[in-house]
Amino acid sequence: MRLLVITTFTAVSLLAQDRMPPIAAGKMTPAQKKSIAALAATPRGSTGAAGPWVPLVRSPELMDRIQAVGEYLRFHNTIPQKLVEMTILMTSRRLMNQYEWNAHYPLALKQGLKMDVARAIADGRRPSGLVEEEEMVWDFNDELIHNQGVSDATYAQVLKRFGEQGVVDLTVITGYYSTIGLMMNVARTPAPIIPDVPVLQR
Repeated sequence: MRLLVITTFTAVSLLAQDRMPPIAAGKMTPAQKKSIAALAATPRGSTGAAGPWVPLVRSPELMDRIQAVGEYLRFHNTIPQKLVEMTILMTSRRLMNQYEWNAHYPLALKQGLKMDVARAIADGRRPSGLVEEEEMVWDFNDELIHNQGVSDATYAQVLKRFGEQGVVDLTVITGYYSTIGLMMNVARTPAPIIPDVPVLQR
């Protein structure tokens, strides 16, 4: 697996032509405008109306419901933020979704995930030197993605450390970011090349 790091910014899409480009404000329905305004009132702020929200605004009621789930998972769930970001990176890598990878790679590093760990995820390999919590979250997410479930041993570890609510939250982080990533993959939402952020390679 080859890891490519771009060190100069080039605003080009890593995907094919965008199937669902931004809708001009003047062409939005009242429901779409209301959904964008509601999104701007969340902790994401006005900068949040990009990426997955560009295609999702085609279904504004669905967008409202999905963004509420995302707000909880990003800002209020019971899993430590470093582990949330690690889970998002693993899910983005599995889906080869560059947009979410770009957004969360720097956030993961800011929350304390080691660069070697993040780059191993980009390579599609198990990182070495994981601390205990990272290891159990890796096992949980890796099994969930590949087996559509988790073993008793992995479940017991996460349950003991984070409780039943933590098991639910960790599972739905993977599910939510799978939904977001798949939506952008279908829409071919463009992702810019960003300095020093690995470009995902198959």
